[in-house]
Amino acid sequence: MRERTTNSSVEAAYDDYLMPIWKSLNVPVERASGCTLEDFDGNEYLDVFSGISVTNVGHNNEAVVEAATEQLEEFVHGCSYVHPNRPVADLAETIAEVTPGDLQKTFFCNSGTEAVEGAIKLARKYTGSKEVISLEMGFHGRTLGSLALTGNRAYKQDMAPTINDVAHTAPPYAYRCPRCDGDTCGADCADALERVIGSHTSGDLAAVVVEPVMGEAGIVVPSEAWLKRVRDIAHDHGALLIADEVQTGYGRTGELFASKQFGVEPDILTQAKGIANGLPLGAFTAPADIADAFGSGDHLSTFGGNPVACAAALATIEELQNGIVDNACENGEWLSAELATLESDYDVVGEARGLGLMQGIELVDPETTGPQHVAPAPDKELAAAVGEHLREESNVVMGVGGYYKNVMRFQPPLTISQAQLGEAVDALRTALNDLA
Repeated sequence: MRERTTNSSVEAAYDDYLMPIWKSLNVPVERASGCTLEDFDGNEYLDVFSGISVTNVGHNNEAVVEAATEQLEEFVHGCSYVHPNRPVADLAETIAEVTPGDLQKTFFCNSGTEAVEGAIKLARKYTGSKEVISLEMGFHGRTLGSLALTGNRAYKQDMAPTINDVAHTAPPYAYRCPRCDGDTCGADCADALERVIGSHTSGDLAAVVVEPVMGEAGIVVPSEAWLKRVRDIAHDHGALLIADEVQTGYGRTGELFASKQFGVEPDILTQAKGIANGLPLGAFTAPADIADAFGSGDHLSTFGGNPVACAAALATIEELQNGIVDNACENGEWLSAELATLESDYDVVGEARGLGLMQGIELVDPETTGPQHVAPAPDKELAAAVGEHLREESNVVMGVGGYYKNVMRFQPPLTISQAQLGEAVDALRTALNDLA
């Protein structure tokens, strides 16, 4: 008889047989439902991180599971780029309908990283140029190509990104921006892009890549003016604007896509994470004239557009449109007010910020001066302690991240109730009372 699985046995197997992991929330999962996780020892946790912003319509969503199961009973794989099939065709048509602007044709892959790399290839093919600019502190993936775009040394150490024609420009990080003094970064700050183009490129610019809200940087939200100015500068130089909506897409910010909230129509839009509620699927979408720059064989993915994942994605989009995005918008406004209260009540909360159900609070040491001398120093030790306190004392799973590793991240399933959000906020307040 096989030995009963426990938290300890699963963790031991990870230590023995898996390569080292970047980080862990230390909650082994046996089953999950809605916004709740259960470990192998019978403990239940409120999940306000949703597997890094993935299970947007809730863990084990019945409609998504049913759609995937029905497709499993038909066929699992036929390589979508060799054998046309209905789930892929239907999902591509649906994406054309729900994405902003004239985005029409989609390429399916397996992950956000692949979507970003494919988008860069498409931009280079369409423009005939090679250079790319992304944001300092931004995150676009961990393969060697996407890592070149990522603006954070912590992810790059001991690696050698293979795209050499990459430069970085300043992020719209108003809290630590010396020019904005705490105000929202606007069009003037976006003009830093002009300086980077003039000083760090050869005039062969193919694309500018931005996250509409910067997730791994610490839930950094630009102004509408900033993003529009970046788009205009890119176009002035004959380059495309690529919106990396891997983390912001599919309802996370209170709209189906964050680009719409900023009134910006990207030239290419990358997607993954929430697209299929946990099944592996990525995509990038472009207008027909840009998409048709790809010729036969320019790009391919054996497992991209897996019909089971595409069936799940179709069900996910339908669920999102049936009130879940509205829930994210309404509860996001409530959460924003609650986190603003924490900012007022605690000196260690430097800033609360976010959109929809993609929000965070930046923890600081109020007695010290931080980078660029415009805000208190980041306190990553406090953030780590708060995350552990939430997990161990309140059974709440919350992300800890940001460029300085000092941001508590609220990115729950979008199905979360206001009562559950209140539970998480109360637990956060308790942790701050106990630790700060």
